[in-house]
Amino acid sequence: MRIRSIALLLVLGCAGHPAATTTNTTTNPPTKAAASMSAVAASPADSARPPSARRDPHVEMLHGVRRSDDYFWLRRKDAPDVLAYLRAENAYTDAMMKPTAALQDQLYRELLARIKQTDLSVPYRKRGFFYYSRTEEGKQYPILCRKPGSLSGPEQVMLDLNQLAANEKFLGLGATEVSDDGHRLAYALDTTGFRVYTLAIKDLRTGEILPERMARVDSVAWARDSRTLFYVTEDDAKRPYRLWRHVLGTPVERDHLVYEEKDAMFIARVDRTRSDGFVLLNLGSHTASEVRYLRADDPTGSFRVIAERSKDHEYDVDHRADRFYIRTNDRGRNFRLVTARVTDPRRDRWQELIPHRDDVMLEGVDLFKQFYVVFERRDALPHLRIVPFAPAGAGPPREREIEAPEPIYSLWPSTNAEFDARAYRYSYMSFLTPESIYDYEVERGVSTLLKRKEVLGGYDPSRYQQERIDATASDGARIPISLVYRKGLVRDGRAPMLLTGYGSYGAPASVYFDSNRFSLLDRGVSIAMAHIRGGGDFGKKWHDHGRMLEKRNTFTDFIAAAERLIGQRYTAADRLAILGASAGGLLMGAVVNLRPDLFKLMVALVPFVDVINTMLDESLPLTVGEFEEWGNPRIKEQYDYILSYSPYDNVKAQAYPTMLVKSSYNDSQVMYFEPAKWVARLRALKTDQNPLLLRMEMDPAGHGGKSGRYDRLHETAFIYAFILWNLGLRE
Repeated sequence: MRIRSIALLLVLGCAGHPAATTTNTTTNPPTKAAASMSAVAASPADSARPPSARRDPHVEMLHGVRRSDDYFWLRRKDAPDVLAYLRAENAYTDAMMKPTAALQDQLYRELLARIKQTDLSVPYRKRGFFYYSRTEEGKQYPILCRKPGSLSGPEQVMLDLNQLAANEKFLGLGATEVSDDGHRLAYALDTTGFRVYTLAIKDLRTGEILPERMARVDSVAWARDSRTLFYVTEDDAKRPYRLWRHVLGTPVERDHLVYEEKDAMFIARVDRTRSDGFVLLNLGSHTASEVRYLRADDPTGSFRVIAERSKDHEYDVDHRADRFYIRTNDRGRNFRLVTARVTDPRRDRWQELIPHRDDVMLEGVDLFKQFYVVFERRDALPHLRIVPFAPAGAGPPREREIEAPEPIYSLWPSTNAEFDARAYRYSYMSFLTPESIYDYEVERGVSTLLKRKEVLGGYDPSRYQQERIDATASDGARIPISLVYRKGLVRDGRAPMLLTGYGSYGAPASVYFDSNRFSLLDRGVSIAMAHIRGGGDFGKKWHDHGRMLEKRNTFTDFIAAAERLIGQRYTAADRLAILGASAGGLLMGAVVNLRPDLFKLMVALVPFVDVINTMLDESLPLTVGEFEEWGNPRIKEQYDYILSYSPYDNVKAQAYPTMLVKSSYNDSQVMYFEPAKWVARLRALKTDQNPLLLRMEMDPAGHGGKSGRYDRLHETAFIYAFILWNLGLRE
């Protein structure tokens, strides 16, 4: 499913697996936006005064309720007055942040000094090649490479993203798939930040880029013949909905439309099983799914359905030998695992392998020839169990769980491309342990560390402490809070703190390592993460109690976490900063409306804050599918509930914390006008004199901001400088 979430370097870290790698070309700090003041407060001399957007009421009636939106006009993208307003906001932000210039520069140098700029990923093997990526000092992007036969073989550069981005301000890499024979690479690029990917095919033997181009491509999969390529394209609302079949050397205009998804709630994705046996067409909404399968050696055959879609039934499929393995929630929200014969996978033939458990979320299963891996979540922590397949007639297999050496951590599957593997590769990290790649030898039950991300500059984890405490929600629910801080912290209420949260789409709030954060920790700022409802930390029920008509739990849980941290004297309200992105920006907007007294400052990145208006516009990306996350405002009960918390609609005449709102003009997941309208309304209504800044990236940038690694460090330095400056930590 598509969601309003990102792998932001600051907020979500490794909580999810981003669908694309983004890149950029310049190594200089982002340039300052020039301000055209024709529609707002007017000259460079006035740039230290906040802009005042004009009010132009746009009235709508729904369910007998009259809503007037004074800033609806900001939706007119590229209109001169809209551009003038955004540039004025950027000029004001530049003026207000000018005193932090030296601090920003210092922070950037600190962040950069911790990074090993010339580095190599851990190679993985697939069909006789070892694949890896590498980075070079001074270059923004990774270089995708492989070696034939062994790691001592000659390097073949598949894609040098630095070369591809040479004339671009933004470069995003989407789907990449190598054909079975290893001769061709299908890859998709976006140069807009709006996730508009164009698919191309490269002959890896000659370096030739084939003439075929497919537009608006979301996912791809090769058939076994290495000549047939399946790909999914998007509609105007960016919903992946059509599956096509292309044969190399034939005109794209003649590609065969294999399937079109008519239900606007569902999206399509094409995949290949690790066994290489099947091409899968996955069709899913936020609450239901349907999987169709085709033998990979029969590309012109017909896709068949595993189980017809039905209300609230979610399932996914993998393959081994003569059976499909199906993770299904048909008997409980936290899923169970069943198997079915490939020749007859009907639901009444399913055989249970792992039962449903109320206290354990079955998040996924990885299948291999000789074993399978179960990915579970218990008590807000991930767990990996390795289960060998027992020979026929043998007793139950001896399963093992991978042990985690720390009390709070993240653990997830790494790249496991080969079906006939003897070891399982996984990634581990915590607040204090950098990302670490291990191979788990199944027969011996031993993990071998392959690589731990190097942190330069003398990083010493013994100087820091991580722990987990609990808050109690208003209805008695236990809300975990993960913390990291410098050792020697005195809990007297005087320490500054940054509290983050997300709480949407069932995405767990996973702890992660970020070398950038030590620029905050070493200045005495503690960091906390609230595991609030709406996320998936305790399985699907945790999500259910923070979505639709229970969404307000997300906000009150976060407030309870803040109150707990203050009550335990980790910090105080006048020292507490909060930060959230995307749907986490919705969280930020809601809690500062509800409890502005509880926070010193707020940072909202690409915030989803205009919920009613966005969910009424079915032409926008994500809207229709997310009726099952937020609700459909055309249904009165759901309209009333959304209206009760929508941040934009609930701005009022009261004092607000100091605030920074950051977004991208070309963001395709949260439209630029949501944060722009929100800031305009806050300026008109708030009663305090606290700074309110809007930084809108006008050059191509996406939901995660700019795409190059150095540009992202500049963005991080900007945000950190805002936090530190306004917490009084200016040296």
